[in-house]
Amino acid sequence: MIDKRNFYINGKWVKPTKPNDLKVINPSNEEAFATISLGSKEDTDAAVKAAKNAFVIWKETSKEEKIILLEKLLNVYKKRFNEMAEAMSNEMGSPIDFATSTHTASGQAHLEDFILRLKEFKFEEHFNSKSNNHIALEPIGVCGLITPWNWPINQIALKVIPAFATGCTMILKPSEIAPISAMLFAEMIDEAGFPAGVFNLVNGDGAGVGTQISGHPDIDMVSFTGSTRAGKLITKNAADTIKRVCLELGGKGGNIVFADSYPDAVRDGIRNVMSNSGQSCDAPTRMLVEKSIYKRAVEEATDEANKIKVNVASKKGDHIGPVVSKVQYDKIINLIKDGINEGATLAAGGPELPSGLEKGYFIKPTIFTDVTNTMQIAKKEIFGPVLSIIPFETEEEAISITNETEYGLGNYLQTEDKEKAKRVAKKLRSGCVYINGNGADPGTPFGGYRQSGNGREGGNWGLEEYLEVKTITGWK
Repeated sequence: MIDKRNFYINGKWVKPTKPNDLKVINPSNEEAFATISLGSKEDTDAAVKAAKNAFVIWKETSKEEKIILLEKLLNVYKKRFNEMAEAMSNEMGSPIDFATSTHTASGQAHLEDFILRLKEFKFEEHFNSKSNNHIALEPIGVCGLITPWNWPINQIALKVIPAFATGCTMILKPSEIAPISAMLFAEMIDEAGFPAGVFNLVNGDGAGVGTQISGHPDIDMVSFTGSTRAGKLITKNAADTIKRVCLELGGKGGNIVFADSYPDAVRDGIRNVMSNSGQSCDAPTRMLVEKSIYKRAVEEATDEANKIKVNVASKKGDHIGPVVSKVQYDKIINLIKDGINEGATLAAGGPELPSGLEKGYFIKPTIFTDVTNTMQIAKKEIFGPVLSIIPFETEEEAISITNETEYGLGNYLQTEDKEKAKRVAKKLRSGCVYINGNGADPGTPFGGYRQSGNGREGGNWGLEEYLEVKTITGWK
């Protein structure tokens, strides 16, 4: 059993003020592999105090010094790369090859990109040649960073690194379900030599440390990634202190497949939604298919879903792993049953355990056809390997169905007509639109419309989230 009960506060690993142990469960076998502690208000206050004190000096630290430290952190990350992959494979059930090639690689990619961005970023500039006004961008202060279990190091890197780069100090509360990767990252930060108090980590749940962070009077900003429900609670709790709140929340992405799409569009869409066991907020969980190719698309989707293997996270190879917890498993299974009861056709998968896997939170890749956009499976964020296929007749109808949701994080469309692709993309109400399987480049902004959140992560946009804007007159 791995003992990870300490917190990282003011440059040291310290014991919690009150014992409150929690077992970390490996979802592949339902067995505990680590123990953490859930923090108390005293722990949160100590971390905030350390961050507040450190901010006085850190905000004055030069860009060059920050770059040196971030490059040291990058080198440490590369050295301990495989440890990070193993941590996420154990804590969230990501197959080890996927944890290595995708999860862990994303952390490194964000580190590398933010270093490049920081080197070029201007924190000061003159308003214009005729003005005596000067514009300065300054760190917002102490930041509370609350990260999810589904993309652990990806989201940690998207928050911690820009906070470092802009001169902010911080308290990180990772998901209590998948905290080990975050604690490993804290070890890396310590090894890289960041000043005491700049980075602090306190484990806890949303009701405890999460609430303490969002309402804390000495925290100037909260950045949260997680459910829309939790995002609303954080926003309300932060209101009394008028702190900045940045949110990356849920999604219910549409994937519009036109009749003139490229040959593998449907199969690629299935692999996309099933990746990470369907536990991605921007997963294209609604596939909208033009009626003229609907029958063929259903056949291809069903065939592709049945080809996807499910197995334990420790096994090497191309397969999906379990979902993260018993709570998540039960939620997904109940929604699959709701889809059946609502009259949708179960074309692949279902609520039964995959063959040969009698222990662990495993769910078959599941396809529903004959779905309408009013069904619960088409409206709710299932957050598992479940896809709904919906037919459409016209371009306008496809746009309308896609936008008929409270979310707006990521949408997808498939067509070989470039002008149609551009036209439709502009009409989809989401922070990202992915055309013909093309992914976003490092440094592009990521975030949502409506109840998918506010603010953006990545690149210069990610840096700007942590900065205040100051106008200074009489500069010349």
